[in-house]
Amino acid sequence: MSFGDPNNPYGQPPQQPPAGPGYGYPQQPGVPQQGYGYPAAPPVSQPYGGGYAPTQMPGLTRAAQILLAVIAVAHVIIAAAYGKALADWDETMLEAGITGDAEAERYADLGKGVVVFFLGLAAVFAILGLVLLLQYAKGGNGVRVCSIVYASFAIVSGIFSLALYGLGLVIMIVSILVIVFAAKRTSAEWFRRPRY
Repeated sequence: MSFGDPNNPYGQPPQQPPAGPGYGYPQQPGVPQQGYGYPAAPPVSQPYGGGYAPTQMPGLTRAAQILLAVIAVAHVIIAAAYGKALADWDETMLEAGITGDAEAERYADLGKGVVVFFLGLAAVFAILGLVLLLQYAKGGNGVRVCSIVYASFAIVSGIFSLALYGLGLVIMIVSILVIVFAAKRTSAEWFRRPRY
C-alpha cells in the first residue's frame, strides 16, 4: 500500500487548498469577508441628492425671499400711487375742463376705469407676494414654482410701471433675480426637503 496511489481507498486523502476566510477561519484585516446566505440588496437611491436635506434655508433661497418682499412692497407703492391718482381724478378732470362735454366725460370715465383696474392689479400682486413670502419657511415645491411664475408676471407689471420714477425698472431687475435664485438647485432642495 503506497500513499501515492490515488485509487487506493486506504491511502492519504489528497490535499485541498484552504477555503479562505469563512466559517472556522480567523478574519484577516483588509480582506473582505465573503457572505453566505442571501445576496446583498441593491443600494437604495436617496432622495435630495444622496441623502442631503438642508436644515436651514440656503442663502440664495433667503435672497429670493427678500427680493420677493421688495416686489411686494413695490406693488404696494404702485397701488398707493394709483389710489392717489384715483382720489384726485375728479379734480384733475375739472381743472382740465372735461366736465360738461358728454363725449369727453365718457373718455374720462374710461380712463378712470383703467386706473381702477391697475390699482386692483397692483393690490392683488402685493397680496400674492406677501402670501408667497410667508410660505418660504414651511412651503413645498409649489411655493418655489409659484415664486417663479409670480416673478415672471412681475416683469410684465414692471413694464407697465416704468413711468413711476423708475420703479418698474427696479421691479424687472429684482424679478429676474428671484427667478434665477428660485430656480437654483439649492432652492429646489430646500423646498423638497422632508418635513417632520
